[in-house]
Amino acid sequence: MLFWFIGTAWLAVWFVFRDPRFDYRLLALGALLPDVVDIVLDAIGGWRPLHSVTASIGALALVMAVTFGRRPIRRRLLAVPIGMFMHLVFDFAFSDTDTFWWPFTGLSFAEKSIPSIERLPAGLLLEIVGVGLVWWCSKRARLDDPKVRAEFRAHGGLDLS
Repeated sequence: MLFWFIGTAWLAVWFVFRDPRFDYRLLALGALLPDVVDIVLDAIGGWRPLHSVTASIGALALVMAVTFGRRPIRRRLLAVPIGMFMHLVFDFAFSDTDTFWWPFTGLSFAEKSIPSIERLPAGLLLEIVGVGLVWWCSKRARLDDPKVRAEFRAHGGLDLS
């Protein structure tokens, strides 16, 4: 699923921050990162660490530590761990206690698959909703205007007001 995570993250972050300068490109990257990385790691060794709240907290701590004293880059990069947190919320990752609280509940992962893949038939409905959310956000932010679209590509800002 792509659009479900992008659309829900964009909308949730807009309602919380209402900041047209927030980098929604990096937010989308962060919202997709847990599935992209964990699909590969799950195929290799059965790991799904990015579906753990520990990974999102670690990413947040890493951004805070690496950008100490550099506020503009910190402001931009914080979108990635925020997107990772949004993924956990909208993937209902908290419903799998062992994976969500890994490694505090043990180092091994349950035999379950990645939540997005596990609920794939029903997930198609969520993806359709996600397409609608991304479309609505795009229309609301006027991304059909070439100037606005160029600004979004360059800086990642969306104005949904």
